[in-house]
Amino acid sequence: MVDGRTSSNPIVLHGRHFGRTVFALCNYPALLTAGILRLEELQDSPIEDYPADVRREHRVFMELLDSYPGLLDRSTTGEEEDIIHVGELMSKGALGARGDDTKTLKSAVLEWLVPRGQAVIPPLSRNIKSDRGFNHEATGALLCPAGLDWSNAEIKQGLKSSETAVRGDQWPVFLYAGYIYDPDDPWKGLLRSEILIFGFKHVFTSPSSIDKDPKAMRSGNAYLHGMKSVTKGFPAYIATQVRFSLSSSSVFSCTDMVTDSENFYHSILDLLEDPDENQEVVDLMTWWTRRIFPNSSSSQRCASKNSALSKIREKRAALRELATAGNT
Repeated sequence: MVDGRTSSNPIVLHGRHFGRTVFALCNYPALLTAGILRLEELQDSPIEDYPADVRREHRVFMELLDSYPGLLDRSTTGEEEDIIHVGELMSKGALGARGDDTKTLKSAVLEWLVPRGQAVIPPLSRNIKSDRGFNHEATGALLCPAGLDWSNAEIKQGLKSSETAVRGDQWPVFLYAGYIYDPDDPWKGLLRSEILIFGFKHVFTSPSSIDKDPKAMRSGNAYLHGMKSVTKGFPAYIATQVRFSLSSSSVFSCTDMVTDSENFYHSILDLLEDPDENQEVVDLMTWWTRRIFPNSSSSQRCASKNSALSKIREKRAALRELATAGNT
C-alpha cells in the first residue's frame, strides 16, 4: 500500500515509516528531549546502569538518530521548542500511518478469514466491528489465546461474555503458522502465519502483492523507503494491527484495557529483543526477509556451486581453519 495524501514534510514521512518498522507507540517529543539529555548523562555513567525501560527508550532514540541523518544536529543546536516541534512532526507521521493502516485493514482482513472463493458465515460488516472479536466464529477462533481450545463450549462462552479476561501478553493463536500452537515448542511457527504475511504485504508492499504480483513491490512503502530486510518492530506492529482489526473494538487506543494493545505490542517486542532468544529471533527475521524480499536479501545470495566465488570462499575457509589449528 502506498501512502496517499500525506504531508510532504520529510520528518513527517520519516515518522510514518519509523513508527511502522521500529517503534509505534511512542511520545516522540519526550523521546527526543529525554534522549538528548541522556547523551550528556552517559558521559559519566554507562547505559547498562539504567532500568530496562530506559535502555529500550534510548535504543529507540539512537535508532531514530541513525535513521535520519542530521536529526541530532538539528535537535541539539536548536532551542527546546525546536526539539519539541521535530518530535511533534514525527508523532504526526507515526500516528497518521497507524490510523491509515487501522482504517484499511478493517475491511481488508475480512478477505483473509476464509480461503479465497468461500464466504464468511454469518457475513461480517466492513464498517461496523461490533460483530467481530469473540462474537463471531471466524474471528473468535483466530483471537482465541494460544493454549485455550476455542471448540470447547465453556471456554468459548467465557471469552464471549468477557468472564474470561484476555491480557495483551496472552497471544492469540493467529500468530502461529497454520494457527496451530504447540505448548511443548512455543517458538514453533510463532509470527509466521498467513494472515500476518497478508497484513505485512497490505501495509508495506501493496494489496495486489498479496496475490503474488511481483510488480506490486515496486510501488509500495517498503520499496519507497528502501527496505531490503525485516526489522524487529515490524512483526509487533503488524500483529497489533491485525489483532485490532479482528477485534470488536471500534477505536484504537493505547489505554484501552479491553484490547490491551499496548501490552500486546510491548510483549512481542520484549521477546524479540531478549538476548536469550537471539538465535530464534535471527531465524525468524531471516525467514521474513526471505519471504518478503526474496530478490534483495543479502542472506539469500548464496554463491553458485562450483563458481569462482564459491571456490574463493572455500579456500579462505580452509586457510582460516589452518590458521586456527596452528594457534592451538
